[in-house]
Order: sequence, then structure tokens, then C-alpha cells
Amino acid sequence: MHVARSINALGGTGASDVFQLLRDGVPKSRTELAALTGMARSTVNDRLSALTELGLIGPAADGVSTGGRPPRRVALLPDARLALAVDLGASHVRLAVVNLLNAQLSAHEESLDIAAGPEPVLARVMELADELLAGLGRDRQDIMAVGIGLPGPVHFDSGRPSRPPIMPGWDGFDVPGWFHQHVRVPVLVDNDVNIMALGEHSRLSRPVEHFLFVKVATGIGAGIISGGRLQRGAQGIAGDIGHVRVRSGDGVFCHCGNEGCLEAVASGSRLAEQLRRAGHRDISGGRDVVRLVDAGDLDAIRAVRQAGRDLGEVLAASISFLNPEVIAVGGRMAGAGEHLLAGVREVVYQRAMPLATQRLDIHTAAQTRDAGLLGASLLALHHALSPAGIDALADASSA
Repeated sequence: MHVARSINALGGTGASDVFQLLRDGVPKSRTELAALTGMARSTVNDRLSALTELGLIGPAADGVSTGGRPPRRVALLPDARLALAVDLGASHVRLAVVNLLNAQLSAHEESLDIAAGPEPVLARVMELADELLAGLGRDRQDIMAVGIGLPGPVHFDSGRPSRPPIMPGWDGFDVPGWFHQHVRVPVLVDNDVNIMALGEHSRLSRPVEHFLFVKVATGIGAGIISGGRLQRGAQGIAGDIGHVRVRSGDGVFCHCGNEGCLEAVASGSRLAEQLRRAGHRDISGGRDVVRLVDAGDLDAIRAVRQAGRDLGEVLAASISFLNPEVIAVGGRMAGAGEHLLAGVREVVYQRAMPLATQRLDIHTAAQTRDAGLLGASLLALHHALSPAGIDALADASSA
């Protein structure tokens, strides 16, 4: 995963270099840690003392002795600190509190209109977070980091949304700064497709270094993992495939002001609009389109299949640039399953080079609901438990 800030593992207290070997939760003896780090036992003991004072590690069950006294082992205390994961969509919010091993301890979901503006929305998020923490017998002091996904472009370095089309009032809003008024911890903000890509990638059945996650819902976007790292691009909008022009979009104008965008012809809202014009008056969005597809409605199936072809046209070009091993299609419209994927595969296999598609796996995302939460928690924990994060925590506790 991409490191949230540039780090220097040699800075600060130095406790972080030992901690990285304990992040997996597996107990280790001081002798093992000394061998793995190349440090003297006395230096390892100093590092462990610092981590113990932070409350991050503690004694584990005695190890197996090879003669004499059993070795004393130490391990990560998973519930010593917590992380808050937040997945905000156009009309919903999902929250979860996780421990240091990314085990979900408590979660909540409810409807929430992102267009209500940043302060009302974030105030509700904080209120829900307090409720989750209280249910666990914990409070804000136990939070080590916050990870947030937003449904629009985000400057990752600043955590500020950048002209998000469905988020009025959010442009340039200092999301981390708002949270820092309530909880003094690192706050990592990214767009929702990137965090979904992180979540889905973490649960693939095999290690994959080159991965493309595509979300097809009210909007269309992609999260790119190349060389094992999330690629955000210079301004944080890498993967904005929804505004690539497609042939079937001639004469169709997008909300961005351009003509022929993929999102203008293949998003869930546009498919719903097409079906309403065809006489399906009870269609309001992508969820209803999927319902019609499941019921075998031929108009809906044809519309979804064409949306898959349009998406496939853009993905064929993306494959030539990125050469992914796996493409996972998620978002609300992924519920249309093989009807959508059939259109994608039809064009991809026709247009992309055979070598690029020979072993290409295109499938529906497995983490259909929890990918965003999982990615947000990974984002938070990756930063909080990085060498820089541990050193910053140690420095703050000794200040």
C-alpha cells in the first residue's frame, strides 16, 4: 500500500523498527528480535520498553524452551488502540471501529445525504463514532487514526476535496482540520474508489501486484494498484475513467460539461433514465435497474449489456496502458453480474492485445459492501503503525 507520508525509520525514538516486526500479532522473543534487527539485546530491550510504555505491546505466553528457562516473548496488544474507518457515499455513511489487527469490533450504516454539506455530515459521523466507541466501553482517546473515503476527487496530501460534482459545499474543505478539532490523531482522506480498491485488493485469493478496481454506480471510476502500490497520480484523480469519451456517447452531454463521457451513458442513473423513457416509470436509480435485470426484463438486460460494452471500450485502452492481472468490477451496478461483465469482456477481448488478455481475470468484486470500510481502515492503520506513525506517537507521549 502507498505510504501516506514520506517516512524515516531512523528518526524519533527508534521504537518503530522493532514494532514493525510485531505488527503481525505473532509473539517473538527478545533473542528473535535481536537476530532479525541485528541490534544488541540491550538496544532491543530499550525499544521494547518504549513500546510497552505506549501500551502497544505486552508479554505473551512463554515460548518453547530449548533448555534452561523458557524464553520470554512479547506481542502486539491488538485492542490497545483503535482506528476509525468511514466510508461516505452520495446517500449513505458506513463506519467501523477496528483494532490494530484490523478486526472489526463495531460497525454502523445509515442513510446520509452528502449534499447536506461538510459540517452537518461530519458532525453526524463524529456522533456515530462516539456511539460505537461507547458501546465498546472506549472513547476518543483510544483512537489512533481515522481513515475516510469521499465520493469525489480528493487531494490526498491535504485531505481536501477538489470540485466534487455531487458534493456541494465540499470543495477545498479541510476535512482533516475539522476532525482535529475533535480528535488529535492522523486523519487520512481519499476518494471512495481508491479505498474500495485497497479493500478489494487486500482480500484477493492470491497476491496480485497489478490490479484495477472499477466502481460502476451513480458515477464511474477506477482504483489503480500497480507494482503493489495504489497510484493516485499528480493531483489525486488517477483512474477518473468516467469522463473518458466513448463512441456511443456522441451527442450525449455529461454533468461535467463535456460530450460523450462514459459516465453519461453507462452509469446507474443514466441507465435508469433510459429505462424510464422506455416506459418503466417506477425506476429511480441503479438499484432498480439491477432489480429489473434480476427479473429478466429484456430492456434492462440490453441496457446493462451495452453499458458493459461502453465500459469495455475504456478498459481496453486502460489495459494497454496498465496491463493489469485482475480487474474487479464493483459498485451498485455490479449487481447486474454477468450481464454487465459479458459486455465488458466482449469489447476487451476484441480490442485489447491478446498478450494482455491471455491471463486477465475480469470478475465481479467479492467485497461488494465492505470494500470501502476495509480500505479506509487499512489506510488509517497503515499510517498509524508505520515507522513514522509509531515514532510520532512516542515523541508525543514523551513531550
